This record gives sequence, C-alpha cells and structure tokens, in this order.
Amino acid sequence: MLRDTKSLLDNSIRARDGVIGSVKDLYFDDVTWIIRYFVVETGSWMSARRVLIAPTAIDVPAGDRRTLSTGLSKAEIRGSPPIDTRLPVSRQREMEYLRYYGYAYYWSGGALESRGAHPGSRSTRLPGESLSVWQGAERLENARLDKDADAQHRPHDDHHLRSCSTVITYHVEATDGDIGHVAGYLVELASWAIRYLVVNTSNWWLGHEVLIAPKWIEAIRWDDNKLRVGLTRAVVSSSPAYSAALPLIRDQEIDLHRHYDRRGYWADEETLENPELKFIATRTDRAPSDRPSANAPGEDQRR
Repeated sequence: MLRDTKSLLDNSIRARDGVIGSVKDLYFDDVTWIIRYFVVETGSWMSARRVLIAPTAIDVPAGDRRTLSTGLSKAEIRGSPPIDTRLPVSRQREMEYLRYYGYAYYWSGGALESRGAHPGSRSTRLPGESLSVWQGAERLENARLDKDADAQHRPHDDHHLRSCSTVITYHVEATDGDIGHVAGYLVELASWAIRYLVVNTSNWWLGHEVLIAPKWIEAIRWDDNKLRVGLTRAVVSSSPAYSAALPLIRDQEIDLHRHYDRRGYWADEETLENPELKFIATRTDRAPSDRPSANAPGEDQRR
C-alpha cells in the first residue's frame, strides 16, 4: 500500500499510557530512501520537545484516522536521548538513540541483518515489551556488536538523515533543464520505502504532477537544493499524470515504468517467490511483466 506522507503529518501519536504529541516531519535515509523516523513534537508534559520514533514502532491504520498508536510508554519516550531536529542528525547521535531502544544498526549489514534491518525490528525484544523488563545484558551485547560493525562502515559524524519537509523545496532537473520541484512523497507502508517523489511541473506544463522514482535520480546536490534525473524534459512531460485525489494502483505503476523503460520495484519481490524469474531478473534490468512493447522506444532513445 502506497500512502502520501502528507497524510501522516499532524497526526496525533498515542503511547500506551496517553497521547504524547503529533507528527511534524519524517526523516529518510539518503542512501536507501527509506523512512527511518517520525519526528514527533511532544506536548507540555515534555516541554514541547521533539523526539524520534521509528515507524515500525507506530501503527498506521488505513483510512483517514488522525491518531496513530505506539507500543512505547511515555516513560520510555521521556528517557530517550535528546536530539536537536533543527540540525542534521549524525550517525553518532543516531547510535545513541538506537542503543537506548536496543535497536540493531540498520546500516551495519552482514550478520546483524538477522537482528533487524530497520529501527524497531529486532528478534531480541517482543512487540510491545517494556524496556524495563528486557534483558540488560543482551541489550549491551547487541550494542557492542553493532559498535564494532559500524566502526568499519561510516564515519560517525556522517549526516545521512534528510527531512522530508526540507527536500520538498528542492528543484528537479532533467538532462536538458528544470522540470519542477518536489511536492510530496509516496511511501510503501510495508517497507517504509519512498517509492516515488511527486514532482510539480506547474511552471512548465500547467499544473501537471508526475512521479519520479528515487532510483531514477542520478545526482543530488544537497548544498544547492537540487535533484537531477537522467531523463529529458520531453519524456517527463509525456509521462502518465498523477492525481493525489485517486489511489495509485499497480496497473498505473506498470504503465509508468513502461513509459520510462524501467523495471518496477515489485519485480524484485516477485523473484523471491518465483525461482523461474530469478535468473531473468539478474540478467536484465527489466522484469518480464514490465518489458515495453515492440513499438516502445528504447531507453537510449529516451535520455
């Protein structure tokens, strides 16, 4: 299921023992484009402090309900390490947060993947289990293993979390000029991966909104607030239009990927279930169901 991240903003968050505040932003990893945290502004009970909560610790119901729930308690949230969300969050500060909750480092990889590839997903703690009853020795061992693995991965001061609210102001460039600006995101709730950026092209094509997948982005100039895609303006302008008023269905996604001659992200999921597709998927950039018709132009013609 894909959901516009705008529908998650300003939702109330209810802990096990009461409402704690509301969602003000979402942070994503700039390497994988996966939502890593909800930024929640707490109420007066915590002096309106902003805290991070992993999306896997939050139950997001279908529909338009404006209250989301978490299995965490107010005490657990109050004791979490302070993080100034007005500044970029470094790996080192994030490590403090993850160690506090006992979450595995999702960037470590290797053997640690078995203990959780996403904040909040781990095998060592049962869903809804209180920190106070979790084995302290096991938590320290997890932190030690993660620290050793992380020492070989990235510098601790490497800023990698990006604010969805900030990137919405970014301009998008094609190979032959500007095409618009980021106006939103569609996220898959099952994986919390950002599947599409909604790009508003109103300055060129009279309010036409289009979808661009993060994998199609060739370069990001964080200091210049610009994203560059390896597509021409003509190809983008002729892509299927997107309407936020209607839910995006898989047939529309298939049409979109065929237009850009790109393989759909769901093709990787299919190869896990169908061994016959696995060999094909590793030999080509397109899954069989996504291949364009014989009359469709090739990718080199579109760029």
